[in-house]
Amino acid sequence: MKRPYYIGLSLFILIVMLIADQLSKWVIATQMTIGESFTVIPNFLSITSHRNDGAAWGILSGQMIFFYLITIVIIIALIVFYFKEAKDHMMMQVAISLLLAGALGNFIDRVMNGEVVDFVDTILFGYDFPIFNIADASLTIGVGLLVIILLTDKTKEKKKV
Repeated sequence: MKRPYYIGLSLFILIVMLIADQLSKWVIATQMTIGESFTVIPNFLSITSHRNDGAAWGILSGQMIFFYLITIVIIIALIVFYFKEAKDHMMMQVAISLLLAGALGNFIDRVMNGEVVDFVDTILFGYDFPIFNIADASLTIGVGLLVIILLTDKTKEKKKV
């Protein structure tokens, strides 16, 4: 029996997230100056033009060669994982598609501009969260979804034994 891959859905998610990420970054980069900000929801959400040449929270700032290499390795690993481990598992394929979209979105920025455009500025429970972008959100949602899938699948396996 042939195992299904939801390639159409996966490609749709990947393309939509990548377009949303790149289009939003282009709008921010062309319409706002770095540091410019406007409030969307007071004390919760602002759009702030920011650039980051590192990873989350500015970690490893300026280490572009490292980011190029690690991103290529991660993209290859995600594609292999998609085809080897995510058979018959639509939600895992969705999670991997989100991870790929996020990795590719920030990789494009790094290659084209030497930095990543960030703009989503939130305050959560009084904490001014680091500014991020749609690619970062896609990565975070993909990781969260993958963790939930892996934990629930392990729980199902234990119940079967």
